[in-house]
Amino acid sequence: MSILGRVGGLVALELKAYRQKREPRSLERPLPQGGAKMALEEDGVSSNRFIEKELDKKLSTLGKRFDSDILVLIAPMRPPIDELVRDSVEGVENRKDSLTVMLETEGGSIEVVERIADVFRYHYSKEINFIIPNYAMSAGTILAMSGDNILMDYFSVLGPIDPQVRRPSMGDRFVPALGYLAKYDELIKKSASGKLTAAEIAFLVEKFDPAELHQFEQARELSVELLKRWLVQYKFKNWEKTRTTCKVVTQKMKEDRASKIARLLNDTKKWKSHGRGLSKEVLDKELNLIIEDFGADLELRACVRAYYRLLQDFMARVRQSIVVHAPGRYLGL
Repeated sequence: MSILGRVGGLVALELKAYRQKREPRSLERPLPQGGAKMALEEDGVSSNRFIEKELDKKLSTLGKRFDSDILVLIAPMRPPIDELVRDSVEGVENRKDSLTVMLETEGGSIEVVERIADVFRYHYSKEINFIIPNYAMSAGTILAMSGDNILMDYFSVLGPIDPQVRRPSMGDRFVPALGYLAKYDELIKKSASGKLTAAEIAFLVEKFDPAELHQFEQARELSVELLKRWLVQYKFKNWEKTRTTCKVVTQKMKEDRASKIARLLNDTKKWKSHGRGLSKEVLDKELNLIIEDFGADLELRACVRAYYRLLQDFMARVRQSIVVHAPGRYLGL
């Protein structure tokens, strides 16, 4: 079966809830009939093509600002989005050696994130930038940190790391791994102290399968491993002196900083909520992670917002929740 066929089947089922959250709600109107209906449909197709061309123009302008190829990715990190990204990147003609990615995602599978990052690095050897106009949560945060530079403004947020794992016992639903591990650890500690109630014992037996717990632990370990490796290899590659003391930065200092960031982002107690957004200011103060402020460059901010607003309006108009867009190649689902 073709990739698009898989999208029409697998993704349509998995992402139903994701799409419903983004779709506008309005009263239904009676449709015109006959020739009037056909004319209306033709006008709609024509106007959609016009908007896609406008999106191409705005995106190309943004790419020129970075002197790089540019790609927009708005999607949950679940199969087969990695294949769609691969196809889009492979379709770029006259490829440059740098890539800028505008990213928006609620997160998803850490394995999918790893494959997408590998696609980017295979085709772009010099530099990869991530622009976050709104949010990139959980596994999306890890993908953003695979870049050489992350650009946000005061409104943008990343999120705590809590990779989602497919759970067969719940009908193959994706569930947050760290949330389940945290609850399991809590119940085990209560059990060790003899404070576990009968209801909690029944819950522990019914809800926690050893094989699934192992899968959750593997997802957590992989997310930490990737985050540490990518930060040291890419984000910290030009970090030569500390900001406050101007001390020369060693390889060990980079590794220690990456480990600390990974540990903090995995701390579910610190952030309280899986869906909590971490602003540029919080990332700087709490994680000591330098983020570029695209809002400080008024022209760049205008370019980012002009494209993003038009894209959001268009996605609502055509009822899309997933977009992979490179100039001349728009895929919306």
